[in-house]
Amino acid sequence: MRMTLFTALDHQLFRRSQAHPQWRQWAGMARWISRTGDGPLYGLIALAFWMSQWPSLQAYVLDLLYAFAIELPLYVLLKHGFRRPRPVVALQGVQAFIKPSDQFSLPSGHTAAAFVMASMAIGHFGLVGLLLLPWAMLVGLSRVLLGVHFPSDILAGAALGSCVTCIVFF
Repeated sequence: MRMTLFTALDHQLFRRSQAHPQWRQWAGMARWISRTGDGPLYGLIALAFWMSQWPSLQAYVLDLLYAFAIELPLYVLLKHGFRRPRPVVALQGVQAFIKPSDQFSLPSGHTAAAFVMASMAIGHFGLVGLLLLPWAMLVGLSRVLLGVHFPSDILAGAALGSCVTCIVFF
């Protein structure tokens, strides 16, 4: 199978992340950051916001529900449509620090969900919502550092989450 220039660059960037002298220390921290992007935490945040009885927070939760109702099926369709193997399967000599929930890597679901949360917060809360954008980026980066995604998987997840938010919000 012939490798495209894009795939070669993606693989090279991934390998560089694992070759960095601080990679093991970063992967330990990345595990914690990645956990902040797990689904159950979003449910707890949504429940707390809904129970607050503040109309602006409740509107945010409703829009999140609409966004995730669109994002999750699209994510599954894309993941099973592309069927891109994870880095540990696609590349020799690489290591993953966690066991992913499925076998395919494109797009990153953690990144897509984090960008739904962050971009929806920007839409609802303006500049205050911008504070979530670095967190969403770190969730994506953490997935590369943990060895379960290529950099382009992160870009695809960020695009998916942001685009779905635009559909719901605008």
